[in-house]
Amino acid sequence: MNIHEYQAKEILKRYGVGIQEGIVAETPQQALEAARKLQELTGTQGWVVKAQIHAGGRGKGRTIETHQEGVKFCTSLEKVETVARNLLGNTLVTLQTGPQGKKVHKVLVAQDVYYPGESQPKEFYIAILLDRAKACNVIMASAEGGMEIEEVAKHHPEKIVKIWVDPLKGLQVQQAQQLADQLGLTGLAHENMVKFIHALYKAYDEIDAVQFEINPCLKTSDNQIIAVDAKVNLDDNALFRHPDLAALRDLSEEEPLEIEASAAGLNYVKLDGNVGCMVNGAGLAMATMDMIKLSGGEPANFLDVGGGASAETVEAGFRIILKDPNVKAILINIFGGIVRCDRVANGVVEAYKKIGDIHVPIIVRLQGTNAEEAARIIEESGLRVTSAISLKEAAMKVQKALESL
Repeated sequence: MNIHEYQAKEILKRYGVGIQEGIVAETPQQALEAARKLQELTGTQGWVVKAQIHAGGRGKGRTIETHQEGVKFCTSLEKVETVARNLLGNTLVTLQTGPQGKKVHKVLVAQDVYYPGESQPKEFYIAILLDRAKACNVIMASAEGGMEIEEVAKHHPEKIVKIWVDPLKGLQVQQAQQLADQLGLTGLAHENMVKFIHALYKAYDEIDAVQFEINPCLKTSDNQIIAVDAKVNLDDNALFRHPDLAALRDLSEEEPLEIEASAAGLNYVKLDGNVGCMVNGAGLAMATMDMIKLSGGEPANFLDVGGGASAETVEAGFRIILKDPNVKAILINIFGGIVRCDRVANGVVEAYKKIGDIHVPIIVRLQGTNAEEAARIIEESGLRVTSAISLKEAAMKVQKALESL
């Protein structure tokens, strides 16, 4: 589960991680009041207004309606209010949102942390995530912060340092010290970076996160270490242990059909193609999407109804797929291992009759227990449903359905 920057920073602050202080606002007036309050609390003479959406690249993004940057530095209270007005309620397009963009419902008004002092501010990149190949967490860091880490990894991989944390021992002091050494820090900045890394890892571990990304992590001019930006991704499977974190979910940032599927117990991801697919099992779903592409189509979704597909789950899957106007055909690919194919076939027929008025061809490939009986049920239903036995046959029928459009 993704959360907003302002929510991530609130969590980090609870664990003693230094952050760029900020106040979230939902109206231009609230943004103005937030700027005034930050000035009183921190003495800042500059503010940064940041759009709060679940996507990166906000600094390089712009709103469609007002052409406002997603992250803007402001030197006056009046500018804070103007920028907030140009962001709130408008659609921000970044490299990660796609051309459709995301609507901005909130902004974060943050203090200026690039103030002059005894040394120059310096940006770093720090991330924590699970290294599945080594079965332990890894801390990644680079002195090339504030940049797209993908570009750094591509052109200068030697500038990214990694430390793996033994899950039984936890993060060791010498590991954090080694990381600070490799980032070229000394003195107070080195000491504060070690503290920062320890607090950050403790937060990551205790909230059951799957990813922390701090970019930039800033060494201020007075050698403090703070998170200027924070991306936190939580493990959905662990949210039952953290009801307070589960409450941070922002449904306005998620695809409506994916929300509906989640409520029905289905694993659904919307894609941009023209062939809807309904499958039991993630691996089979991936193979099915490959098959759709080989047949000349493009998958419109990933939909896994689970091992025990029933009439209810099939009906829910149908309704969700059909709400996508781009869907021109539907392929149902079920392997009858745990569930009998004839039961799935009956579920398809029942769901078809309940929904009614389905205008797209449906190809059903059922293989496994009672597959022949399932094919008979489909063929004798009198509905606009075509059965297939092999993957090749299903692919050919999908291709034929698309060619007939």
